[in-house]
Amino acid sequence: MSEIPAKATESEDPSEGARTGAAAAAGAAAVDVARAAGDVPPADAMWQSSPPGSMYDYIRVASFSIGPDGLVDQWSLRAEQLFGIPAQRAVGMDPIAAFIDPDRRELGHRKMAEILDGREWTGVVPFRKPDEETGGRGEEALAEVYVMPTRTEEGEKAAVCIVVDVRTLRRIETDLAASQAIFGQSPFGFLLIDTDLRVRRANHRFASLFGGTPDDHRGKGVHDYLPRPEAERVTATLRRVLETGESITDMHVTGFLPGSDDRRHWSINLYRVHSGSGRPIGIAWLGTDITARRAAAREAAAARRNLALLNEAGARIGNSLDLETTARELLDVVVPGFCDLATVDLYQGLLAGDETPPGLADGSAELRRVAFASAVSDAPFVGGGAAVAVGAVHHYPFNSPCADALRTARPRSVPAEEGGLVQSTLAVPMVAHDTVVGLAQFSRTKGSEPFGDRDRDLAVELAARAAVCIDNARLYRREHERALILQRSLLPPGDPVASGLDIACRYLPGNSSSDRPSEVGGDWFDVIELPGHRTALVVGDVMGRGLRAAVAMGELRSAVRTLALLDLEPAEVLSALDEIARGLGAPGGVQQATRAARRPREADLSEVYLATCVYAVYDSVTRRCTFANAGHLPPVLVEPGEDALMLDVPPGMPLGVGGEPFEEVEVELPEGALLALYTDGLVESRDHPLDEGLQAFVGALTDPTRPLEDVCDHVLNTLDTHHGEDDIALLMARVQGLPTDSVGDWTLPREPRSVGRAREYARGQLLTWDLEPLVDTAELLVSELVTNALRYGEGDIRLRLLLDRTLVCEVWDAGLVQPRRRRARDTDEGGRGLQLVGLLSAAWGSRRTPRGKTVWFELPLPDGETGLTDPAEALLSLF
Repeated sequence: MSEIPAKATESEDPSEGARTGAAAAAGAAAVDVARAAGDVPPADAMWQSSPPGSMYDYIRVASFSIGPDGLVDQWSLRAEQLFGIPAQRAVGMDPIAAFIDPDRRELGHRKMAEILDGREWTGVVPFRKPDEETGGRGEEALAEVYVMPTRTEEGEKAAVCIVVDVRTLRRIETDLAASQAIFGQSPFGFLLIDTDLRVRRANHRFASLFGGTPDDHRGKGVHDYLPRPEAERVTATLRRVLETGESITDMHVTGFLPGSDDRRHWSINLYRVHSGSGRPIGIAWLGTDITARRAAAREAAAARRNLALLNEAGARIGNSLDLETTARELLDVVVPGFCDLATVDLYQGLLAGDETPPGLADGSAELRRVAFASAVSDAPFVGGGAAVAVGAVHHYPFNSPCADALRTARPRSVPAEEGGLVQSTLAVPMVAHDTVVGLAQFSRTKGSEPFGDRDRDLAVELAARAAVCIDNARLYRREHERALILQRSLLPPGDPVASGLDIACRYLPGNSSSDRPSEVGGDWFDVIELPGHRTALVVGDVMGRGLRAAVAMGELRSAVRTLALLDLEPAEVLSALDEIARGLGAPGGVQQATRAARRPREADLSEVYLATCVYAVYDSVTRRCTFANAGHLPPVLVEPGEDALMLDVPPGMPLGVGGEPFEEVEVELPEGALLALYTDGLVESRDHPLDEGLQAFVGALTDPTRPLEDVCDHVLNTLDTHHGEDDIALLMARVQGLPTDSVGDWTLPREPRSVGRAREYARGQLLTWDLEPLVDTAELLVSELVTNALRYGEGDIRLRLLLDRTLVCEVWDAGLVQPRRRRARDTDEGGRGLQLVGLLSAAWGSRRTPRGKTVWFELPLPDGETGLTDPAEALLSLF
């Protein structure tokens, strides 16, 4: 029988340790022997009866005895469990033959003889458990055996054997090594806490943090390491783990290390520890310092928050081109996500439209508070000193941090007032394109984290973004106001006056302060007086926005007035305007544009100007109106007692397209009828399609008898005209034809006597109208025009006198040759007739008609203040 290793000693001289171990083993053996005899409870009860904390909770020990014959004479229950052989089979069995391999049995018998001869022996013996089913060899095992010689009652030599399962010992050895590794080599703090919540063991890592040696921490409690509130929370958790056995992972604990005021953070894992019998004996505490990780997490969270804030600022700031709205958008972003209170001050000069805000050198110029926001109820206005209300104008003292921030264009910290609500304030200048436009102040109240360097950088970025948007809004407002001034200067001043028409008009520019800001457009209207108490009504719209559209509108309006003075037909006026519009964007003007139109395959680099326009000429004598349309919306006519209707005027092509003629439509307007010309801004918007707007406009014109000013206001209030997307031009005219008794009309034959007859007709008509002061002048001028018609004209002569705000005299004939005024020489006997007409009349001219021409002159009515030119003096001035 072999041993690994084996040690033999004489029984008469055992060592002290052997004697002590023998005594303990003997006691255990006695118990086993008694149990084998049936005097003690079964094995399971015996294991449970072990005292708490006994070594037998962890190791398996068995015993049996060998008689003088070398055979087993007693077999314990522990032996049954360890070897798997019941006592009935084991008693009387040769242990060497039962457990030792055949090749080792000879050595085993020699050792057995030595033991029975009175020698002690201890060693590790390999053995095989018998297979209970087959009776053959079972699995191989290893046992540490301690054999002690004894004597029977008869004095014969015998032996008691104590057997320990080596596998259990190896497992305990491994567990001890692991425990030592955790306590001695773990980089984490480790505590073993007993059931009284006191430290029973601590490793070196824990001791290195909290001072002393591991033994110095024995017996301490949680309150010795953590602040009171935190210690109570952790104590309650420890009790819960001890009572329920539920493990706690990643429990965050906050405290301080000895000798340090820096707050530390730990992640704690807790789990209940059990004995070998399953009895709870304490709690294992594994702690990791996560202070750096928490700091990194806070930094990452702050970075994510700042990025989200900047992203939100990019999406929300600058959606409006209004200065005050942009400032409020900045505060909507930063409160409460970045600070608790905030204000925005802008330079008063900037708001007034100055190019460069004054006072940038010392930072003490006047500012206006345009926005304030607070996440705290009843919070005061920040900035120190007296409270400043929104809209108030103020300035900062020269030595104040705010003035220094404006002066240096760098952020400054504002000291908190003692006893106040605010604990930290940043004064950040709003800089756009190297120009300070205002100051933003961000404040945090007590209880919030003070501003740090990262917060300062974020505040500068937010203020800079808002400053750029505010500067853009300022530039847009300046351009919008200039374009609006230019556009208004090009529109008719005051209320237009026309013969035979009651006029009312409205012009509304695009609203830059709306949610969808717009630029000034190219809408315009005009009322032009024409000879013969006729009136030209014009409404147009240049496509495009801003100064470009306003300037183009001014050029087209001037061209319309010039063409109207030539007394051209409406279609001819629009044709000429079309040529002018095509020449506006061409470097060489109209001729260059015409040549480019003839080369369609070549690249046309000229800028295109397009416009729509409706041109109407109204004759107050006949109450007939001639329309021509260039791509504009149709006029609307409301006759007394009838519903409003849109006139069927061929739209034609817009001005600037070219190549297509324009058509004319003549309509007779009844007395009291209402005529409306307008632009698309009145009837069209993003939310209301054109057809819907036209129907609403026609439906709003229900009572043409109301005063025109009231009708205009009713239309604007009924329709959605506050969208601010486009300019609105509205021109309304009520027909008031010239009365029949205000017209004198005669046809004269082509003979010399017609001159005298024309003077008689004129004198009689003027006396009928009580215009005796004009008789002599009118007779002289009528004589001149009729004489010219006889000498240079053709066909019958027609004389017509018209009385309205002025006196107009017209002489018609069939000749096509237009009279031309020339200066006569001193020696000439004639050629001074037209000069005389120009001297005595307020205005004169000629125009073509479908059947010839008309020469006319106009005289002002006597009002007691305006003196008339003496015909004699006028004649003498010619020589």
